[in-house]
Amino acid sequence: MDRYLAAVVQMRSGPDRAANLARAEHLIGVAATRGAALVVLPEVATWRGPRDDERAHFEPVPGPTTDAMGALAARHRIHLCLGSLLERIDDGPRAHNTTCLLGPDGALLASYRKIHLFDVDLPGRVVVRESATRVPGDAVVTATTPLGTLGLSVCYDLRFPELYRRQATAGAELLLVPSAFTFPTGSAHWEVLCRARAIENQSYLLAPNQTGPSPHGFADYGNSMIVDPWGAVVGRAPEGEGVVLAEIDRDYLRRVRAELPSLRNVRSFRPPPP
Repeated sequence: MDRYLAAVVQMRSGPDRAANLARAEHLIGVAATRGAALVVLPEVATWRGPRDDERAHFEPVPGPTTDAMGALAARHRIHLCLGSLLERIDDGPRAHNTTCLLGPDGALLASYRKIHLFDVDLPGRVVVRESATRVPGDAVVTATTPLGTLGLSVCYDLRFPELYRRQATAGAELLLVPSAFTFPTGSAHWEVLCRARAIENQSYLLAPNQTGPSPHGFADYGNSMIVDPWGAVVGRAPEGEGVVLAEIDRDYLRRVRAELPSLRNVRSFRPPPP
């Protein structure tokens, strides 16, 4: 399919899984009713709560969330990226942050485990150790579908351009970035990074984000967006929960890549001596 509508869903997810699922089901339905063939949810869309409660919400892949989201994808005959969930690892204390792509028959087409984890220690200011509760993935994941080849990633990955270049080299035309970008870094970097990754890789980029106060006490930035291969923001969500759609035109993507052939002009080079 060379032309179709895609949607990003902006949510404020919390610790009530049933409420999150109901809200996601409604917003997915809105997107499908408006004609979306591809719908992407934000990071941790179906459960997001206190750190002490996380382990009770670890689950396998496939499992309850992929089953529920697969049923929605099949009901609406859409491709659906469920955002991410906390994937159980052998009953251990840490989980993968995993995003999954579901097909219009409800089948699990691909899963990607977030590679880059946010660890920072600024004495007297902030200490964040995502690696204390998460295990990083180690595989670049793309999925070939009738809508094009999709590259899967999660949130903080957005700051690491080499991941997206490897996806583009593997044929990715759409980069999916379900996120929970916070307000301070989001206001400074979110749009710049989204547009840069789209421009560098001459790909569409779909970046749904969480919005509003989070269960962890900070504000998420919202501004979910769709960026085209030239770097234009062709869809942006307003404040609050909602859905934004934009047309995906793969003929346009191929034209951008033909007229400015930067992906074909990439050269390898030797690193500097130590």
